[in-house]
Amino acid sequence: MKQLEAVTAQPPMSAGGTLQNVELRHLRYFVAIAEAGSFTDAAERMFIAQPTLSQQLRRLEDIIGTQLLHRRREGVRLTTAGAVLLETSRTILSLVDHGVSHTRQAAGLGRQRLRVIMPPHLPDALAAETASRLMSAAVAADVDVTWLEAPLDGEFSPIRQRKADAGLGWLTGAAEELPAPLDVMSLGEFEPRLWIPSRHPAAGRGTITLDELTLLPVVHGPRRGGAGTYDAWLEVLRSAGPHFAFTDPPFSHSLPMALAFAATASRPTAVLTSPCIAVGSTTAAAREQQPPHADDMAEVTLQRHPLVATAGLVWNTDLPRPLQQILFDTADGVGCAPLAKAS
Repeated sequence: MKQLEAVTAQPPMSAGGTLQNVELRHLRYFVAIAEAGSFTDAAERMFIAQPTLSQQLRRLEDIIGTQLLHRRREGVRLTTAGAVLLETSRTILSLVDHGVSHTRQAAGLGRQRLRVIMPPHLPDALAAETASRLMSAAVAADVDVTWLEAPLDGEFSPIRQRKADAGLGWLTGAAEELPAPLDVMSLGEFEPRLWIPSRHPAAGRGTITLDELTLLPVVHGPRRGGAGTYDAWLEVLRSAGPHFAFTDPPFSHSLPMALAFAATASRPTAVLTSPCIAVGSTTAAAREQQPPHADDMAEVTLQRHPLVATAGLVWNTDLPRPLQQILFDTADGVGCAPLAKAS
């Protein structure tokens, strides 16, 4: 609890000379306000009256000795001191919650819980194998797993903010670039599938160059489905065509509709999927299922494979060691190698 001691070090004295201490409820209320962006939404989330919440926040600011939030008509904004306390509060509350869970488990009153994010649109084989191995490891350790389906940004913010304990997603940089307190193990590299009109000269070759691809409208996205990968691939394509931009699909979750759209477009149009094929896998096996409505489109590969994404299992290093071990064993069982990460 060193972080909490740092927060409450040298608190102001009351009129009677009694030390005033930060309580966990103060931190929970403060985190709720910061994350909700308003007192009204935070009060609803915490099931308390808004005047009570405002009073408790003022109490916390009196104890700390400085303003933590700027109150504005459009919502609240953290001060510099508030941003520091928010990170510390999340760490403290996570440690307390896991500590209580572990204590209850030791007393036979329940089991520890691991909250894991699985974003939509991951490769089926990768998601299924990872989930299966994680469940097996959790059962062996007498731990419950709660699955959360939600997108993950390049900084894995829900895990950093202790809204989840771990997640499977795409890394947008080197492991050492992940913000603290995250750790990661690689689950391998994956590349997209790519279709172009059958009448395009590259269709006969079965491959297309980066320069050729940037001359076509390319249906890919939307960005919110995987902002990190989207931006990284956009940068690669703009290195060949500075004015290149992706075209949003007509229906974001339907590959057949995207192919039908491209096949009937007034200009030759390509369709690029999210990462889905393990780099080095057998081409025939990886592409054995041809989507419907692709008769006028030909699947090709991109020369030199410049578009790849690394799948990683990421977790918060504040987790109790037994829970971290479950995640490490899961990633290790998928057949990956640890990524070097600076301490």
